[in-house]
Amino acid sequence: MAAVLAVGVATLDWIQLVERYPEPDTEIRAQQQYLWRGGNATNTLAVLNQLGHGCSWLGTLADDSFAEVICADLDKNQIDYSFCPRVNHSVSPTSHILLSQQTSSRNIVHYRSLRELNSTDYAKIDFSQWDWIHFEGRNVEETLALLRHLKSQHPTITLSLEIEKPRNHIEQLFEYSDHCLFSRHYVHSQGYDLAEKFLRDMAAKTNNDQKLICAWGEKGAMLLTNEDKYIEVPAQKIDVIDTRAAGDVFNAAYINACLNGEELLQSVEQACDLAARKCAQLGLDNLSN
Repeated sequence: MAAVLAVGVATLDWIQLVERYPEPDTEIRAQQQYLWRGGNATNTLAVLNQLGHGCSWLGTLADDSFAEVICADLDKNQIDYSFCPRVNHSVSPTSHILLSQQTSSRNIVHYRSLRELNSTDYAKIDFSQWDWIHFEGRNVEETLALLRHLKSQHPTITLSLEIEKPRNHIEQLFEYSDHCLFSRHYVHSQGYDLAEKFLRDMAAKTNNDQKLICAWGEKGAMLLTNEDKYIEVPAQKIDVIDTRAAGDVFNAAYINACLNGEELLQSVEQACDLAARKCAQLGLDNLSN
């Protein structure tokens, strides 16, 4: 078992399952409704806990009633959040998610006014207690400062970075991450149609020890080996029920495989397999069985 810290956000997700997306100025009835804790970093930790690792989360918490729901779920998943600052007179981030049975897709409306993590929040934390630290690619200025600190003061800790969305200056974070996990959305946002061209261009800008992976949804994932060989790992063929948090599950399975000593290709294969299992069910429970 390894000790893993994830740095990012936690949200409260209101999820409604509908037959199809509504037309403008119409009303439809939801078939089911769920209230779940969300957020990329905490989703990844929930899965890593199932896979047997000790998990901690670092991010900001509001002081409203929604935060108590978030904390109750973190407790259930044995995720330590004792390092997280509480922000007075604040509101928890929320996401309203529509899941369409017709298209097996989702639409999300996200609200966030809670402040981001800053250097004062983590100045006194002893990071040497963790073996692996995973970052959401957000809050770029503060994330960059923390990555630089970790590389300088704790060089033996493995660092991974999820790059899901384009953000101003996010490319500054790449060189400090041992594992860069790019989304298809990010690759397309940079003007690339194909993962291979993107990965080869990225490899030319980074050091040879970095692991560069593109998660590509229903098409699986793509990677470059240390021998500069491009490999496509296909996704399992499944009946899709819910793609929510599939990328977070991919990241968790990849981190778990690496911690277990698997080679890069096997780690990506295991990540694709577990992400597919997640898409065939609602929620994150029982993924380790």
